Amino acid sequence: MIVGIDLGTTNSLIGLWHEDGAALVPNPLGHLLTPSVVSLDRTGEVIVGAAARERLASHPDLTAAAFKRYMGTSRRIPLGTRSFLAEELSSFVIRALCADAAALLGHMVEEAVITVPAYFSDAQRRATRRAGELAGLRVERVLNEPTAAALAYGLADRDAGRDGPVLVFDLGGGTFDVSVLEMEDGIVEVRATAGDNFLGGEDFDDAVVAWFVDAAGITAPDPFSPQPDGQRLAARLRRAAEAARRTLSAGREARMTVTLPSGAMAGASLREDVFAGLCEPLLERLRRPIARALADSRIRPETLSQVVLAGGATRMPVVRREVARLFGRLPLQSIDPDEVVARGAAVQAGLKMRSAALADVVLTDVAPYTLGIEVSEPTPTGRATGRMLSVIERNSVVPVSRTRDVSPARDFQKQVGVRIFQGEARLVSDNILLGEFDLALSPRRAGEQPIEVRFTYDVNGILEVAAVAQATGASERIVIRHGPDAPTMEEAEERLQALAGIKTAPREAAANRLLLARAERMFEEVLGMEREMLGAAIGMFEAALSAQDPAGIEEAADHLRHALSHAKSGSEQ
Repeated sequence: MIVGIDLGTTNSLIGLWHEDGAALVPNPLGHLLTPSVVSLDRTGEVIVGAAARERLASHPDLTAAAFKRYMGTSRRIPLGTRSFLAEELSSFVIRALCADAAALLGHMVEEAVITVPAYFSDAQRRATRRAGELAGLRVERVLNEPTAAALAYGLADRDAGRDGPVLVFDLGGGTFDVSVLEMEDGIVEVRATAGDNFLGGEDFDDAVVAWFVDAAGITAPDPFSPQPDGQRLAARLRRAAEAARRTLSAGREARMTVTLPSGAMAGASLREDVFAGLCEPLLERLRRPIARALADSRIRPETLSQVVLAGGATRMPVVRREVARLFGRLPLQSIDPDEVVARGAAVQAGLKMRSAALADVVLTDVAPYTLGIEVSEPTPTGRATGRMLSVIERNSVVPVSRTRDVSPARDFQKQVGVRIFQGEARLVSDNILLGEFDLALSPRRAGEQPIEVRFTYDVNGILEVAAVAQATGASERIVIRHGPDAPTMEEAEERLQALAGIKTAPREAAANRLLLARAERMFEEVLGMEREMLGAAIGMFEAALSAQDPAGIEEAADHLRHALSHAKSGSEQ
């Protein structure tokens, strides 16, 4: 069984393909969405999901969220005395999802298709693949999120007469992608893709937080401050901002209240029109990738058959109105935007398993970035170095193989260095180095030393680069699977062993973990009698959990729920 995983910035999902269609797997709480949040409890056990999200406010120094934005970087995210790469934290989320699938299937999951933002770089895609491998999976395919959404819609609407060019507008928690695809008779062909890897619902929340700090007249906290009070206030502000943004999806005004470290309350009301003004700079950033994707695909907006929404942030009315304004039509939203990518990933898993129900479905994809080599160019005064020579241009259909002919810069060179880059800039210093190697030459004049450089790029983002000295037949090649910052085999094995030694909270304890996390968060927000009652109830519940008596746990849980409800009603007065 191959599963499909939507590894999101805010939430993640896992899906399966059956002969009757794609199905999403619920977590132990019965929810399809598992928050992409990881926390360590006091014993060092890993908590993933809703309980971890509750701990963002009560234990910010032990909890991490939105780490997908750091995929493919060397940034380490501290959790207490330990620190993790984004791919390592992501592996915990993937493990939790696979445990849910295993509980449903009755056996372990070993293979997966994992989705990524279409505009993820080579390094980010490799990091996503490593996250799956660290979770114990064989990653069969790394699939672009908008392509997955188009697969879900293409399969659902094959009989609805909606063939033709489709634009997928995918705004998630942390990333924005736009892809233009052609859909016809079960064939899904990606024509162009563009995006912004640092634009999503999190940025809309940031705008609301900045407004609230000014409107309420409070000092903005530093979320990276070593002081727990500052971290907790930052987490409360983000939680209140997200709640306000969701409220404005159904109403015209949202009231925000936040408990300050002093115990005082700060509040302000956010109107729909004010929120729209806060969003305008972000909406402008959405427009640029749309224009680029349409230009690259050579498709005019009026010829699109559909505009498809994906990603939870597209629920915001201000975003949907902007999409309708840009394209002069209402976007298609018949599949839940939170679920559509995971459903498409499950379809791709079915394609990998060669399901008979998908025999007539064909998928093509494109290279999201230009790939090339460093060259020098002649100028009136000499040669200009550090220039980018494109070999495979962005939005080329993959798999693809292209060649370029070059020559040494000087006569009688004994070798040339081939440096491989990814990016759209003219100067290689503004692009990303993927790898390099040297090619030996027989000393001759430069014009007598033609060199053929071939790039081959496949659907899994694996790049092979080969260079051949035509005069002698000497050749060198490199297969870029891991990149310059990737760990060696030995380092990867060490990391795998280290992560395997970290205990994960039992899946069946999820409901109790969530209740305890909510109670601990509320304990920090209330004062006086409510705090005393809640503290006593938390202590009783923890004692029952330690005793492992099911009847005692249920009785203590009921008591804690009652205390939590009383404290919540008291804090709202």
